[in-house]
Amino acid sequence: MTNKIKILSVSLSNERSRKYPADEIELSENGVIGDVHKGSGNRQVSIIDVSHIETFRKLTKARKTEAGEFAENIRVSGLAGTRVIPFDRFKIGEAELEVTQIGKPFHREFSEIGHYVMPRTGIFCRVIKTGKIKVGDEIQYIPKTYKALIITLSDRASKGEYEDRSGPVIKEIFTDFFNKKELPGKIKSEIIPDSSDLLKNLISEAVKEKYDVIITTGGTGISKRDITVETVQPMLDKEIPGITEHIRYKYGSIKPNALLSRGVAGTIDDSLIYTLPGSVKAVKEYMTEILKTMYHLFFMLHGIDVH
Repeated sequence: MTNKIKILSVSLSNERSRKYPADEIELSENGVIGDVHKGSGNRQVSIIDVSHIETFRKLTKARKTEAGEFAENIRVSGLAGTRVIPFDRFKIGEAELEVTQIGKPFHREFSEIGHYVMPRTGIFCRVIKTGKIKVGDEIQYIPKTYKALIITLSDRASKGEYEDRSGPVIKEIFTDFFNKKELPGKIKSEIIPDSSDLLKNLISEAVKEKYDVIITTGGTGISKRDITVETVQPMLDKEIPGITEHIRYKYGSIKPNALLSRGVAGTIDDSLIYTLPGSVKAVKEYMTEILKTMYHLFFMLHGIDVH
């Protein structure tokens, strides 16, 4: 983004109504100090771009609004035309905010007007790093890029004796998922032999690099070389058994061999991880079910209530 984002006003209030302008606001880990929305929730700090206020005024022929009248903490210029999504970040000096929600209701004074600009454009954030914010400060916009790692486990494919087919299918499905959700995505693929040590190292590195999701394919059967589940399961912080139980039940009721996969799903730190079988058909079936809840799980994993 080439536009500079600049703070035009900062406001706060200790009551649930409009906010009032201040020379500066100070962010604690729970939000704006002295503001009614300070707390442990996801709506600690609110932002609106002045262009949306001007659009509102043109549509409604409303009077000129003062800083804080839309109950915003920060009024900015330069965000017009930028598609902000949850998990994007704003860096303001030492302070840093993470977007948790887009859209907020109008202040009661404007509720009867019917042109609802704010619900589509108001931005809620939570504090990631504390600091002071004042009029004239510039904001660095840091867009979120979702990162996915696909690991194919196959002795033959790792030697080039066999073409990996399941990994590319997962990548294609992921690409389509990111495109449909309009989410910036980066997908990395690896092929390794059936080695517990190699798998553990790859997963640990991906978790350290804050990959959002890790998918393995292969090694979920019962042969002596099938080591994926034994490797991954002890690494999980939390297991999500319902996902794989549902998949086995749904497809196993049609084709009993599907019941033999021992795949698991869960979380490691800030990463989701799923272990899939090695066949292309099974991969398509698993991904169909996994993607139904994956986006919601991103929010759950980061403690954002989207109910």
